[in-house]
Amino acid sequence: MKFQDSAELTKWAVESGKLWLFLDYDGTLADFAPTPDHILPDPALIHLIEGLARKPGIRVSILSGRRLSHLRQLLPVAGIILAGTYGIELLEESGQMIQRLQYEKLRPALEAIKPEWHQLIQGRDGFFLEDKGWTLALHARFASDDEAEQVLPRAMEVVNAAPLAREFRILGGHRFLEIAPRLASKRETVEYLLSHYSLPDARLLYIGDDDKDEEAFPLIHAHGGIAVKVFQPSQSALPTTADFSLASPAETRDWLQQLL
Repeated sequence: MKFQDSAELTKWAVESGKLWLFLDYDGTLADFAPTPDHILPDPALIHLIEGLARKPGIRVSILSGRRLSHLRQLLPVAGIILAGTYGIELLEESGQMIQRLQYEKLRPALEAIKPEWHQLIQGRDGFFLEDKGWTLALHARFASDDEAEQVLPRAMEVVNAAPLAREFRILGGHRFLEIAPRLASKRETVEYLLSHYSLPDARLLYIGDDDKDEEAFPLIHAHGGIAVKVFQPSQSALPTTADFSLASPAETRDWLQQLL
């Protein structure tokens, strides 16, 4: 780890006078909701992000696997960048919305998989099929170990048998499987934001909690930035290239408050 304590990280963040924050949402800024369809805005978190957005010299970007429509409800804050579905859907600081792919071309492949995944989990407790439009995600966080070990490999077999275009990729995780366009990548999204919304001389700081965030860390480092990992229990044994760690979303928010 590059920093011994949060005070050192804060010192680094403010030294240049310009900071670009890239923040994950679930597991980083907020605890996980019961299901992704639970939209639970937190007034204290909204107030914190509003404070950061108003601070001269700080740009805030939120990168999440959630749909953009969900992010807009969770963080109705002007002047920040929201990147939903790993960055396929963007809301600019100006309020303009951008879709980086053509929905109509990609959706038919997902429509072929959705009913088979639905049939796999029908009548089983602890599973949740999330349809984000651009992606399909199968959650087994609350399923029994035996059932999760049965269902997830079978769901993967469905994907392997489907006539998918090269534009798709598989995102895994703890009791989690998602099929998504290849552009659904936080690394790709950071690269896109850096190239389209340049902020010269800004220091880059990325805070995230899982393997989708880890994909972006090398790019942040390539630009001289710092990566911070929020260690969830399911991720605690995995290697990381982060420069500093936080123990929970509460610690993330405490540090951001110190930054303010």
